[in-house]
Amino acid sequence: MFEIGNSLREARLRQGLDFPEIEQATKIRGKYLRALEEEQFEVLPAQTYVKGFLRSYADYLGLDGQLYVDEFNSRYVRGEFEDEEEHAYRPRIAGAGRGGGTFQGKAVLLTVAVIAGVTVFFFAAWKLGGNDPPEALPPFNPPPAKPKQPKPKARLVASGVAGGSYIVVRRGSRTSKPIYSGTLENGKKQRFEGRRLWIYVYAPANLRLRLNGRARAVPGAGTGARRWLVVKPSGVSLAPAI
Repeated sequence: MFEIGNSLREARLRQGLDFPEIEQATKIRGKYLRALEEEQFEVLPAQTYVKGFLRSYADYLGLDGQLYVDEFNSRYVRGEFEDEEEHAYRPRIAGAGRGGGTFQGKAVLLTVAVIAGVTVFFFAAWKLGGNDPPEALPPFNPPPAKPKQPKPKARLVASGVAGGSYIVVRRGSRTSKPIYSGTLENGKKQRFEGRRLWIYVYAPANLRLRLNGRARAVPGAGTGARRWLVVKPSGVSLAPAI
């Protein structure tokens, strides 16, 4: 058992993210992201939204979204949100409690009578017009679903020049497991891909970067020996200080 809100907030702060940036990427309104971090789940429209937003937010931060949904289920599904979800999805019948049942029964009988009358009319028309059955209506083919647009990724090529550069690359967050560590010697290249890459660089002046086919300068390459970089599809920047 862990604190849902605090762990989300800590993961966001570690990565130096703010709500507007996350809102743009996840399409979840900032007030709902803040409500998840403060565990004010009653702010969200219904329990279904809580689970969906919780999974999307945790996945975006590089966490296990399903783990957060399971924790929410174990703590809240049979508790304060049970009545809310039941009322949110219970269909309302017009006129219920004010004689609506009698009106609904009459409406059903009228509908059945109309259907029966139409059936008799077409059957009589078919008999009078010949033995050929009436032409069947063409089958209904729903329009094909639009394919989901893939989320943009950073496709990075890192190469060493001169004396080479030592790098450590992590995907998702600065604290995730490294996917590469080593020295890029002169002319040596490595390719990486992800929605967000964190790179620890030693000797940044000896590092060259190409992001999505375009050459990118290493921020502050001549001002120090080592630094953290964050790589997104939109560009390369210095990572915020911890």
